Amino acid sequence: MNAPSSEVLSSLTTLRDYIRWGASQFTEAHINFGHGTATALDEAAALVLHTLHLPYNLSEFYCQAALTPEERQAVVSILEKRIKERKPAAYLTHEAIFAGLSFYVDERVLVPRSPIAELIEQRFAPWAEEEQVGRILDLCTGSACIAIACAYAFPDAVVDAVDVSADALTVAEINVDKHQLRDEVMLYRSDLFDDLPDGQYDVIISNPPYVCLEEWRQLPAEFHAEPEIGFVAGTTGLDIVLRILTESKDYLTPQGILVVEVGSSAETLQQAFPTVPFYWLAFERGGDGVFLLTAEQVNDYHEQFASALN
Repeated sequence: MNAPSSEVLSSLTTLRDYIRWGASQFTEAHINFGHGTATALDEAAALVLHTLHLPYNLSEFYCQAALTPEERQAVVSILEKRIKERKPAAYLTHEAIFAGLSFYVDERVLVPRSPIAELIEQRFAPWAEEEQVGRILDLCTGSACIAIACAYAFPDAVVDAVDVSADALTVAEINVDKHQLRDEVMLYRSDLFDDLPDGQYDVIISNPPYVCLEEWRQLPAEFHAEPEIGFVAGTTGLDIVLRILTESKDYLTPQGILVVEVGSSAETLQQAFPTVPFYWLAFERGGDGVFLLTAEQVNDYHEQFASALN
């Protein structure tokens, strides 16, 4: 992207102008979306509004407002940076929205974008009784967005959040403090269940690494700006998922549920266990590759999971 000429800048005056122009520049540069926005227009709007310290749900009335010279330069700079650096917009703004909540993010964690947000907003209905959910475990927590969203959805529950990455837990701690949930969300550095205190959970939820090595190598630059540890899970993409399926047996209450996002590895998982009745969740706002199993099902098929792991 070449710096816009003074003639171009003089023709762009309103908020609407800069969102439209940014979207055109993104389309011309063939940048990739998939970290919270789906189109060039959405991405441009998010960056422009954030740069101008305006809410994402700004009324249409303000789209005709003129930008000051300083604001114009700030907007152009961040749009140029998005194109040149090929980083997700959330790394430029250090903010991502998940389940309607704002989270701090940087290159130490994946950008929150899981469809699981919708399930949390529904309080896992109809698979869990809200008043019976007392303990929740978030495995591979990253920024802690899932754990914190669960804490809001279940204010009387204790939420444990686990990650093997010390860097990720540093970001998670920032977000726990930001949302003032130190008493509700406990952070643990652990390789899945290895260093967790004893106890069982009514909900175990995870968005773990699930991308196979070959697929990872072919992902666009924006995804390679994120930490590889959050993506790659062996040659099949199932290394971490198999451990969760096998080890969660001892950590679920009798009425508990296991919810795991496996994304692009969904077909591989179902083919590996053709007799297991994974319930593949549907989402009104889009997204797929998330399964649910009851504690009873996890127990019933434990031998299959353990055999595949070994």
